[in-house]
Amino acid sequence: QVQLVESGGGLVQAGGSLRLSCAASGRTFSTYAMGWFRQAPGKEREFVAAISGSGGRTYYADSVKGRFTISRDNAKNTVYLQMNSLKPEDTAVYYCAADKNIVVLTTTSTRLVEYWGKGTLVTVSS
Repeated sequence: QVQLVESGGGLVQAGGSLRLSCAASGRTFSTYAMGWFRQAPGKEREFVAAISGSGGRTYYADSVKGRFTISRDNAKNTVYLQMNSLKPEDTAVYYCAADKNIVVLTTTSTRLVEYWGKGTLVTVSS
């Protein structure tokens, strides 16, 4: 069982930055690919970014490429999402996700993802 707890959300003006963190329980953190998803009001949950267990591979949605950076610290059981040049359309609840298979995080339905956090709200004002 893996428990995920997100933090770092808040209110920021357009053009600003935020850094989200996701702390994971358990001693097998490095065996899980980690990802960030987001869900805006009235919309489906969508993929934002993912990182392999070793941190050697990263993937991004086109909408955030060049602005967001995903990273992980396996010694701290934590994954991060650095968000720069934020836009009002980035407003959403951001969820941390974990799965043994990074393909599940990047290409398949969110219904197949093994573990989810409860989310942290990011609001970007114009």
